[in-house]
Amino acid sequence: MPVCIALLGGESSGKSTLCLELTQALRAHGLRVVQVPEHLRAWCEAAGRAPLAHEQSALAAEQDRRIQAAMTDAVDVVVADTTGLVVAAYSAHYFADDSLWARALQQQRGIDLTLLMGLDLPWQPDGLFRDSPAVRQAIDRLLRTALQQAGLPFTPVYGQGGQRLAQALRAVQNRLGSRLERPLVASDALLEEGSGRWSCDNCSDPECEHRLFSSLVRQRGAGTA
Repeated sequence: MPVCIALLGGESSGKSTLCLELTQALRAHGLRVVQVPEHLRAWCEAAGRAPLAHEQSALAAEQDRRIQAAMTDAVDVVVADTTGLVVAAYSAHYFADDSLWARALQQQRGIDLTLLMGLDLPWQPDGLFRDSPAVRQAIDRLLRTALQQAGLPFTPVYGQGGQRLAQALRAVQNRLGSRLERPLVASDALLEEGSGRWSCDNCSDPECEHRLFSSLVRQRGAGTA
């Protein structure tokens, strides 16, 4: 069976961009990769509106169904741009509806690696459905809380451009292990040392994570100057 990687995060958190970059990078290493786009986004674009409360459950179920459909022996890695857990978070935030959490978390247990997008990217409106930086932060908080309370591990991902991709690739590299014929990304002593000491994987404080990541990047820059 393939390894399933899911990218979670609120609006304008960079998950769709990173999902594409991650897919391309893994394919460049000779892996057979299937990308599962965000169904919620496609639905909103087709309908020209955001979903109503009674439509949330079907959207979450369809996202998870598409992920499961991609999990065949013909591929090595499935990269999913969100899971039903993100829909559950939106439903809880906008409609005070907690009924989707249980099923979404059950489905999330089948994910091999969960990458949670850091909030260090600037929020950008898309002219369609994005709400505000405050909503992005609220969704991030809901996702963290749900994952932590369910005991589901996740890896926060920060950085701009290539930094963000490299951090994601390190997490994927650790998960794939012996399946890889060669490393996905060059080793980085400072970041690896930092991640070894990093006790806030699965942390509820994104600002703490971001400060630590930024400090490690600055140390790396000083060491190569």
